[in-house]
Amino acid sequence: MFFTTITSAFSQTDTANSQQISLNNFVVKENLLKNNKIAIIAADENEKPIERLNGTFQFSINGFLQELKFNDGVAVAPLPIDKSTFLYLRHENEAGVHGKLYYIYKKDDNLSPYKINWLVLILIPLGIIVLATLFRKFIIVGGIILVAFLIFNSKNGLGIPTFFDTVFDGLKGLF
Repeated sequence: MFFTTITSAFSQTDTANSQQISLNNFVVKENLLKNNKIAIIAADENEKPIERLNGTFQFSINGFLQELKFNDGVAVAPLPIDKSTFLYLRHENEAGVHGKLYYIYKKDDNLSPYKINWLVLILIPLGIIVLATLFRKFIIVGGIILVAFLIFNSKNGLGIPTFFDTVFDGLKGLF
C-alpha cells in the first residue's frame, strides 16, 4: 500500500492508453482566471504542453511542499502572488529532479513569468567581479553593484540556498 502511494505520487498512468506518463518538464504561465495565481503546465522536452496528464504530483515551491492536482496537464498553485518575486519550482520523480527558477513580474493585475537560466545567476556576479578586478577604479562601484544585486535577489525571494539549488540543478542537467 505504501509503495503504491509513493509510486502514484511521482507518476500517473493514462488508463485509456495504458501508457506511463511522467512529469519531466513543466512551464509556468499566468492563470487564465487572472486571480494572481500561476498555472503550472506539464510539457515535453520541447516545452509543448502534455494535455493528457492527470493526477496529483508533489512539488516544492520556494522550499514549501505542495501537492498540485493536474487536470488536462494544468495545475494551479494554491497561493496568490501579491508582488513581484522569484519562484523556484522543483519536482522529483524516477527520472530525476526537475527544478526551474522564474521571476514573476507583477504589474497591476497581470503576472509575467520569466524563466531564469542558471548561467545568468553565475555570469552576472562573475562579470561584475571580473570588471572590478580589471579596472581598479571600478572596485568600489562593482562592490556596490554586487551588494545591490544580492539585496534585490534576497528581497524578492531568491535566497542563497535557492541560488545554489538552481545552479546545481543546472549543472546536473549538463551531465
